[in-house]
Amino acid sequence: MAQPPPSAQHMLLGYARTSAVAPALDEQVDTLVSHGVAQRRIYTDDTLAGVVAAQRPGFDALLDYARPGDLLIVVSMDRLGRSADEVLATVRTLTELDVGIQALREGLSTHDDGGSTLVGVLASLAVANDEMSALGRRARSPGDRHRAGHLGRPRALTDEQVELARRLRENGDSVPTIAAVLGVSRATLYRTLAEKRATR
Repeated sequence: MAQPPPSAQHMLLGYARTSAVAPALDEQVDTLVSHGVAQRRIYTDDTLAGVVAAQRPGFDALLDYARPGDLLIVVSMDRLGRSADEVLATVRTLTELDVGIQALREGLSTHDDGGSTLVGVLASLAVANDEMSALGRRARSPGDRHRAGHLGRPRALTDEQVELARRLRENGDSVPTIAAVLGVSRATLYRTLAEKRATR
């Protein structure tokens, strides 16, 4: 169902980005158009067509055009970045610009009643990620990292992220919301939380 713009002055904007596991670019664009975004207001980055992954000229153009009160719609949260850290950085940038975010797959929107919850989750996760990065840099030596690479498949979530997810669940945040901002599937988060309960 198409969604009207937030107001006559504010715009619906769209962003689509390719990756090996994402829907094709034109499929993402079609989805955004079906949700009320004018095609001329959809910005894209096609890394499969030669754009360097670390560069996002389409997203940079979107930021140049966006104004406070606009709403950015994406097919899913992972279109905002290639990692949880990059998604968080993008969300922080948009929040500072007072641009709302709606992720269709996850059913999340900062313009909903629960929007403040989403921003709060993202802010909490950003703080936790910053703390974990600092601790990791201090605690690990190159030899530690080398040995860790031989201990089997890496975990989807760190202990700190699992603890953050547990606290957020206890505070009433939904699994889809937490999974989206952690960059994992709901199934992975459910399984991880169940394992955490079993070891307590």
